[in-house]
Amino acid sequence: MKKTILVTGGTGFIGSHTTVELQEAGYDVVIIDNLSNSKKEVVDGIEKITGIRPAFEQVDCCDMKALENVFIKYPNIIGIIHFAASKAVGESVEKPLLYYRNNITSLLNLLELMPKYNTKGIIFSSSCTVYGQPSKENLPVTENAPIQKALSPYGNTKQINEEIIQDYIHSGAPIKSIILRYFNPIGAHPSALIGELPNGVPMNLIPFVTQTAIGIRKQLKIFGNDYNTPDGTCIRDYIYVVDLAKAHVKAMDRVLEESDTDAVEIFNIGTGRGLSTLEVVEGFEKATGVKVNWEYAPRREGDIEKVWGNVDKANQVLGWKADTDISDVLSSAWKWQKKLREEGIQ
Repeated sequence: MKKTILVTGGTGFIGSHTTVELQEAGYDVVIIDNLSNSKKEVVDGIEKITGIRPAFEQVDCCDMKALENVFIKYPNIIGIIHFAASKAVGESVEKPLLYYRNNITSLLNLLELMPKYNTKGIIFSSSCTVYGQPSKENLPVTENAPIQKALSPYGNTKQINEEIIQDYIHSGAPIKSIILRYFNPIGAHPSALIGELPNGVPMNLIPFVTQTAIGIRKQLKIFGNDYNTPDGTCIRDYIYVVDLAKAHVKAMDRVLEESDTDAVEIFNIGTGRGLSTLEVVEGFEKATGVKVNWEYAPRREGDIEKVWGNVDKANQVLGWKADTDISDVLSSAWKWQKKLREEGIQ
């Protein structure tokens, strides 16, 4: 019998791509999502890609009764991949209580239900934001780098949730967890049937680039050109969302199938190299032949100057590697944006 995985936030950007990879790896998937930042029609795209329609329940993970009903309805859930969270750095600075309530309560509810319903493992969607701004000697940042004070409530919820998982398992909870600290996911599925679909004004760079390129936004603002980087703009490790999704499958395989691993493991998931904001915008123009109207703007509160990952541990232990060329990744994002225009969505 196929193993059943619960994917929270499964109609979101990373959740939908991970659902595709899970199904193609032979897992059954149950998606739950409150649709606060995604659309139910994403399930149709997943079905078109894989030929399999995942189960879908419109549930908020903060609603304990509704969440437990999912475990009752699908009694064979053996693993969880937990994406459901509010995730915009800027918004978290403006609405900290929303972020603490949503991001922490949802995890607490899942952890409480896992032993009750014999769910073995949880893959937690964490972030490189837990490293804050690493010191020069800690770049590229490894999993052993010091955890810095978070620069935003969003980043702080990721740190707190990592600690909750570790404390809970240390207390003797009969579950295992892999925490994936990933860098900046970008791009779209090569089929252009699923991709990043932010509600309202995009908070992430690539959707803003593609929306500006296609004329939805008048101008892209690059926040800050006076950072201590080669071109003055922030540096990030941009990872293709499909490569990232495959890392979750490797992590789930490890949690469920390997008995001699630590109860909690942490992996960086990135490409291992940093690109500046300006390099990404210019790379998009080169990959697509489309010019983007942009200008510099003042720095944005909560933004980290430069961070990219050392991903040797994930490469060696998980047997996973991000190897999609950045020009192909940026082209996939543009293909997705054009598909949305064809369908009259954006």
